[in-house]
Amino acid sequence: METLSPGYWQEQNLELGTLAPLDEAISSTVWSSPDMLASQDSQPWTSDETVVAGGTVVLKCQVKDHEDSSLQWSNPAQQTLYFGEKRALRDNRIQLVRSTPHELSISISNVALADEGEYTCSIFTMPVRTAKSLVTVLGIPQKPIISGYKSSLREKDTTTLNCQSSGSKPAAQLTWRKGDQELHGEPTRIQEDPNGKTFTVSSSVTFQVTREDDGADIVCSVNHESLKGADRSTSQRIEVL
Repeated sequence: METLSPGYWQEQNLELGTLAPLDEAISSTVWSSPDMLASQDSQPWTSDETVVAGGTVVLKCQVKDHEDSSLQWSNPAQQTLYFGEKRALRDNRIQLVRSTPHELSISISNVALADEGEYTCSIFTMPVRTAKSLVTVLGIPQKPIISGYKSSLREKDTTTLNCQSSGSKPAAQLTWRKGDQELHGEPTRIQEDPNGKTFTVSSSVTFQVTREDDGADIVCSVNHESLKGADRSTSQRIEVL
């Protein structure tokens, strides 16, 4: 019996026309499938959000084809927050922003570090389809504290100052300066706070004083994304005899 080559059927000019290559035929079938297109249209989508502790975050979920079903938001503990316009969890911080067949948006005010996690938007089609929103909560660093200053410094004395700030998430960075001049302190040390979520950072700077340093301000500043460029610093004025 004669064995036909793999390309035989693609080379034959049949009454219905020349057959397309097998991979093209499969691709065409997949992308034109009504079930596939419907599945894509009924897949909800959302976005990750970052919020400063104490602020407000808005979670927005949308879907193109709702298939006569309502959208639902649930928290990282899988507790339902809203099902359509119906509140499910008694938390006055959580409010409905917008509810339509194609969108469910809610807001969470006075956000706490414990609110961080993955929130789920669901639509109860067959099968159920979900979208995830990772909410990151930034801990605001406290005003830094400078310690270690000893009064009555003399010219050419060497002094060491310490700076510390708690409550940042992720860990903040500390910098030093004398007036407008940058001081090179030790690398910022990081220690986890007892709550297991925020960090205490500390740094030291050592320098030799001169007569011109009398009345100078030594400044420790904390740098963190939650501050959005705002200055958070503490100064220590030194006296040189």
